[in-house]
Amino acid sequence: MKILAVDVGAGTQDIMYHDTAVDRIENSIKMVMPSPTRIIAERIRGISEDIFIHGQTMGGGPVSRAIMEHLERGYRVVMTPEAARTIRDDLERVRAMGVEISDRDPGLRRVKLADVDLGAIAGALGHFDVELEIDFLGVAVQDHGAGGDIGDRNFRFMKIREKLREPLKPQQFSYLGDVPDYFTRMKSIEEALDYPLLMMDSKFASIAGALLDPAVDSDGPLVAVDVGNGHTLAASILDGRIHGVMEHHTKMLSPEKLEELLLKLAHGEITHREVHGDGGHGAHVLGGVGEPEVVVATGPQRIILDETSLSVHHAAPAGDVMMTGPVGLIGSIEYRVMH
Repeated sequence: MKILAVDVGAGTQDIMYHDTAVDRIENSIKMVMPSPTRIIAERIRGISEDIFIHGQTMGGGPVSRAIMEHLERGYRVVMTPEAARTIRDDLERVRAMGVEISDRDPGLRRVKLADVDLGAIAGALGHFDVELEIDFLGVAVQDHGAGGDIGDRNFRFMKIREKLREPLKPQQFSYLGDVPDYFTRMKSIEEALDYPLLMMDSKFASIAGALLDPAVDSDGPLVAVDVGNGHTLAASILDGRIHGVMEHHTKMLSPEKLEELLLKLAHGEITHREVHGDGGHGAHVLGGVGEPEVVVATGPQRIILDETSLSVHHAAPAGDVMMTGPVGLIGSIEYRVMH
């Protein structure tokens, strides 16, 4: 089976093209490229006229800032409803920012939003005489969900609590053609890609990949942590299953605070109120897994863990620290589809 796995982050998109007929995943084709939101943001900044933005709901960040800058420069911005949810799920709030929302193209310069550009990936591979043939596609993005008045942080952990009613393997935090409507970013991708598709939240894809590092004994007890540029998510692991989850904003975490939170998570002592009240997303635990034998680290800001007193292993599944997300996607496809 030929699997294309794409982990879409805020800074990079990490891509792995793996043929399961090849024995070693280390031999797979790999690319680390600028993220789609960064690429499209620069396109918008390079335009000096009114624009019509269409396409998918995608990761905001740089794109949203570029759109606001375009409005501040005095240009008109018209967006389709689906594209406009890139800025906010509440379209009235988007209109209040000065964006016009319409399904009709008024004849302006067009900009298309998409988190996954298969044409660009195929083109890049084609320069190396590799033909992109896809039997299964795996995509990871971060999607807080459209929670309405509940708020993004509370809504995200409400859905994690609904899912994590018993210890689960990280691979079970995935969707096979059944992405809920409230995950608007994932749903937009699912509807746009005409391939057998597995989708995951990027944080859970990274946790799944980290545990597939051959040097990691996933039986635990351990804590797996994805320390991203924006968010840090940690999962307490025993017998290869998640028993608890904590998520915070990386910039708010000192090494001392992170160490304290991880130990509380492992011992089942952390609370949602504690993390949410501190400005983080929240926490949910079924119970403690015990003193962690190791903290398995991934993510671009994982170096913060080296400043703690914890025993830290930097995950490198398939021999590459940048491929944690794609390896997690491939492992989840193999777990859910091939077995």
